[in-house]
Amino acid sequence: MKMVGLYAVSFASDIEAEVKRIFRQQWEKSKATTVPEPENIALEKNEGKEIENGTVLYADLSGSTNMVQAKAAWFSAEVYRAYLYSAAQIIRNEGGVVTAYDGDRVMAVFMNDWPNTSAARCALRINYAVARIINPAIEAQYGAGTFTVKQVVGVDRSPLFVARTGVRGDNDLVWVGRAANYAAKLTEIGNDDPSFITGEVFDQLHDSAKHGGNPKQLMWRERQWSQMNNMRIYSSNWWWALP
Repeated sequence: MKMVGLYAVSFASDIEAEVKRIFRQQWEKSKATTVPEPENIALEKNEGKEIENGTVLYADLSGSTNMVQAKAAWFSAEVYRAYLYSAAQIIRNEGGVVTAYDGDRVMAVFMNDWPNTSAARCALRINYAVARIINPAIEAQYGAGTFTVKQVVGVDRSPLFVARTGVRGDNDLVWVGRAANYAAKLTEIGNDDPSFITGEVFDQLHDSAKHGGNPKQLMWRERQWSQMNNMRIYSSNWWWALP
C-alpha cells in the first residue's frame, strides 16, 4: 500500500465511502418514550429515535474563561467539579437524565410525568445550590471576595431526533431539535437572571413552579428574545430550596 505522509492512500477513500453511505442510506426510525441509551441505537447504520416532545436543560457556568485566566488551574477545576456535581445531582433528583458534559456545562433531558415543571424547578434549585452552598463554601475555604460563581440555566421543549455518531470505541448520542439548540442558546443571553425558559415550557408549568413566596407571587418575568424574532421567554432570579 502506497503511503503519502503519515497516511495510506486508502485513508481518504475510506472516509469518502463512509460519508457517501451515510447520505445514501435510508433511516430506520422508531419512537422513544424514555431517554435512549447509546447502546440502543446502532452506530454502523442510519438509525434514530424520535421523541414526540422532550424537555432539554442546559446548565452553564458564566465567565469560566476569565476564571481560568485569572485563577490557578486547580481552583478552576474545583469550581467545575462543585458546579457540575451539584447540577447533575439535582437533575437526577428531579427525574432528568444527564446526556452530556461539555466543558463547563451539562445537558439533560426530561421525559418524566411532569418534564417541564421538573426542569424549571431544577433550574431554580441549581440557583439555590450556587447561591447557598457553592459560593458560601468558596468563601469559607478561601476567604471573602476570592471568587463568586455565576451561572445560567436554559430550558426548552420540542420534538427531538436522537442518533448515534462517532467511531467505534469513541461515540455518543447527538440530539437534533429546537430544544437542544435553544436551551443552550438561552444560557448566552446573560446572567442578570440565572434561569431562562421558553414560553412553551412556561405554558406547561404546574402552578407550584410558577408562583412562590408568601403571599404568592409569579416567579417568572416575561421577556422578548430579540435574537429569535422577539420570541416569548421567561426568566427568574428565584431559587427553590433543596429537600
